Amino acid sequence: MEGGEVASVTENSPPRASLIYDPTVRGIFFQAVLVLAIGFLAYEAVNNAIANLRAARIASGFGFMNTTAGFDINQQLVSYSAATSTYGRAFVVGLLNTLLVASIGIVIATVLGFAVGIMRLSKNWLVRQVATVYVEVIRNLPLLLQLLIWYNAVLATLPQARDSIYLGGGFYLNVRGLFMPQPGFEAGAQFILVLAVAGAVASFFVRRWARRRQAETGQPFPAGLVSLALTLGVPLLAWWLMALFGANPITFNVPEQGRFNLTGGMQLFPEFVALLIGLSTYTAGFIAEVVRAGILAVSRGQTEAASSLGLRPGKVLRLVVIPQAMRVIVPPLTSQYLNLTKNSSLAVVIGYPDLVQVFMGTVLNQTGQAVEVVAITMLVYLTISLTTSFFMNVYNRRIALVER
Repeated sequence: MEGGEVASVTENSPPRASLIYDPTVRGIFFQAVLVLAIGFLAYEAVNNAIANLRAARIASGFGFMNTTAGFDINQQLVSYSAATSTYGRAFVVGLLNTLLVASIGIVIATVLGFAVGIMRLSKNWLVRQVATVYVEVIRNLPLLLQLLIWYNAVLATLPQARDSIYLGGGFYLNVRGLFMPQPGFEAGAQFILVLAVAGAVASFFVRRWARRRQAETGQPFPAGLVSLALTLGVPLLAWWLMALFGANPITFNVPEQGRFNLTGGMQLFPEFVALLIGLSTYTAGFIAEVVRAGILAVSRGQTEAASSLGLRPGKVLRLVVIPQAMRVIVPPLTSQYLNLTKNSSLAVVIGYPDLVQVFMGTVLNQTGQAVEVVAITMLVYLTISLTTSFFMNVYNRRIALVER
């Protein structure tokens, strides 16, 4: 009887599914096929590139980076000479120029974008409409067109060097750019730098202490003013005292107007200024909309509750609304930072010596090492983007809500 029941159960059990219908097996199979296909295409592409390079008698490899460049670069953050510097040095110069305009542009675009985004929500009709016009015009004009307008229609119309516009304080403006006093560092300047770095570190701990103190007692602490005094006030005081006793650690070479030209000082080239203004104003238009959306995402009850406690509108915005809105603002803000950095490659149109103009342009044309140059350039932009995303993600996790 029992044996018959076992046989009956065995006969009635569903048949075992074939491996073809197993989702896990099928997933592994198709992934393996995809990997093999990608590997085959990559192998064929590499072999094809090698064959074409050999047919064109172009040597492969990165040995060209040690060859003398033989061309000038007008803006240099590190020493560079056309007669002695290599293509590798030219790459460094172009990279630093890209990082310079991108980092400064991010700061300006953030400040301007936050201001315009807040203005778009202003109760003042005129302020609100001015911000709206700015956003709609800037966002809907191509960035390339804006760069050409700033470079050809604005900066190119400035007077010649002999008729420079004096802005005061040793600043001159003409068609060749902005001339300003150039700082020179003497003995003792390292001490000022150490004080500034120490002040910045101390400011970090003061802010942490002030935040903890306010969370425990509810009493605010002027951490901003203290940080400003530590970071700038102390170094400036030390500089003034050292100069008072005849050991000035920082001197300035002020430009002087000659008969036909300006001599001395340092120069901001018009290509740099046009690119910086174009990138900053264009990206600020998008950041303004991100900020506006983030503020509107905060519940209106938060504003009403803060106002009922007697806080003024400025403090409500700064202490209540913006901190909560940042959780919504940061992710799309990261994308705008990445866009600004990548859009800096349009500098080639107006002649700014960034990485693309120097390395992908001049170096590639002179060496013919297309594969190597393009690969290096792609790797640089990928590294910059991933690094920016990493730090923004770290900040985003810090301000995220912690669930209990």
